[in-house]
Amino acid sequence: MTQSVLLNNIDHADLRVETRRGADLGDAVMSAPTFPGEFRQLQAHYPVVFQKTAEGAFQPVALFGLEPGGNLFLEDGRWDAAYLPLAIERGPFRIGESPEGPMVHVDLDHPRVRSGGGEALFREHGGTTEFLERVRSVLLALREGLYEVPAFVEVLQRQELLEPFVLDVRLDDGSQSRLAGFHTIDEERLRGLDGAALGELHARGYLEAVYMAVASVSRFRDLIDRLNRRHAPG
Repeated sequence: MTQSVLLNNIDHADLRVETRRGADLGDAVMSAPTFPGEFRQLQAHYPVVFQKTAEGAFQPVALFGLEPGGNLFLEDGRWDAAYLPLAIERGPFRIGESPEGPMVHVDLDHPRVRSGGGEALFREHGGTTEFLERVRSVLLALREGLYEVPAFVEVLQRQELLEPFVLDVRLDDGSQSRLAGFHTIDEERLRGLDGAALGELHARGYLEAVYMAVASVSRFRDLIDRLNRRHAPG
């Protein structure tokens, strides 16, 4: 349940937001939505794959685990990676549209807000804190980036660059895990694209993102290693 309201410095003057990481704060998630402009930062830490939405469209996501609710980057109240995806960093905040432009909303039922501790949003004698300014920049970057996703996906589908995949994993303790329901870039198809197709990707600013998504597949090895450590005795 959410209670999303427009953030303001009168009703929320004393509001604080918890910034530590943990399952109790909503971080026990397998993935988070992303966008082409974020792929470069993500590919050093997470696989970037594509997931079908309920409406049948494709949404790129960063994977944090191999099973629902399994975030392998949560370690003792911290996020064990140098880059925190923007969709995770935004926490209880959302962008809402208004005649005056995009406005920051906050979910008062979010566990990061209900904790009662953490970062202040407004200064005691007026003005916003650096934390809230960072929140605004994250929300605007997400808004702009996610707006670009449908056009990006349309080009990938038209050039037949998305293919389904299944990842079967046998862990060191003998247990097995299967990841299915996602798509990735078809590398063979990508290598076979002609100059016109590659030129379109480049002209639209998507070519780098495509190669970053391809490079990110190597991060599956890290997810498997992390899962093995979770299953190890002791």
